[in-house]
Amino acid sequence: MSVKNILIVVLLSIFFCILIAGCLSNQGPGTGTINLTSTPLGAEVYVDNQYRGTTPGTIPDLPAGIHTVELRLQGYQTWSTSMTVSSGTYQFDAILTPVPQPSVQPSLGITQQATLSVSQTRVTVQASKDPMIIGDSMTFSGTCIGSPAVLLTLYGPGYYSRGVLLGDTKPNSVGLWSYTWTPGMSIQPGSYTMVVNDARKISSDGVAFSVVGGGEVVISASGYSAAKGDTILFSGRCTTGAQNVLLVLYGPERFSSGVELGTLSVFADKTWNFKYSVDATMPTGIYTMYVYDVPKTTSGSTQFTVGYSSSS
Repeated sequence: MSVKNILIVVLLSIFFCILIAGCLSNQGPGTGTINLTSTPLGAEVYVDNQYRGTTPGTIPDLPAGIHTVELRLQGYQTWSTSMTVSSGTYQFDAILTPVPQPSVQPSLGITQQATLSVSQTRVTVQASKDPMIIGDSMTFSGTCIGSPAVLLTLYGPGYYSRGVLLGDTKPNSVGLWSYTWTPGMSIQPGSYTMVVNDARKISSDGVAFSVVGGGEVVISASGYSAAKGDTILFSGRCTTGAQNVLLVLYGPERFSSGVELGTLSVFADKTWNFKYSVDATMPTGIYTMYVYDVPKTTSGSTQFTVGYSSSS
């Protein structure tokens, strides 16, 4: 081999070493990547109960450790696996299994039995709390008669506006079922409805609930210095999705531990207002009015002073 050819080989070897080193440096320390595909395509991907798109798809920068991966597609059983992630790329090709459909034999006796089973199919659902605070989990439970499973579809704002099939669950031997939904911090506040169906969608039931949090509560006063007998207008906004706000007044003497002034409704434009009259028995001093959304995911406050009227 000539000196020129040897030099070319050496230079190419150095170039590929630099290229490989650069590629390796782009992989975050202690993170991995998952490539997912499914048959059929279009399944929703959840990693640790967090929505991460649909198949086929790639999920980069997963922290090292154990993760649960689920694929959900209406009409198919939920596919799930637990995996330990470290540096590198992992490939999963999932074949989804259709939800079993009951078959009716041509025999008259069997047909009559199937008709009776259809007429007796019943499902019910209830929610464990209302409202639900963003970041919490929600447990749905109920009964299921005449079906091997219930299907859970959630409707709400944003991503859930057209309904999202969360999965299916099987009732126990006495027809009771439960399902825990853990959406994390990615959901919007607002009104939601969970609809459950039996596996053949003969019977259905639903439960409405609200989700609050992820916003702010602000307050302002019409004046920051009041004489006894004056009226102060407090107003503000609540963007957490709560239907009500709570006002608590702190100040000297009997107000030192806080006095609840009442719960107010939040208007459709997310505003609220409250008139407070300063009576003659209020001690002179500095007061702080706190406003909380219900059920207290966040708060706001403003201060004002109370003095004697000029006629006293």
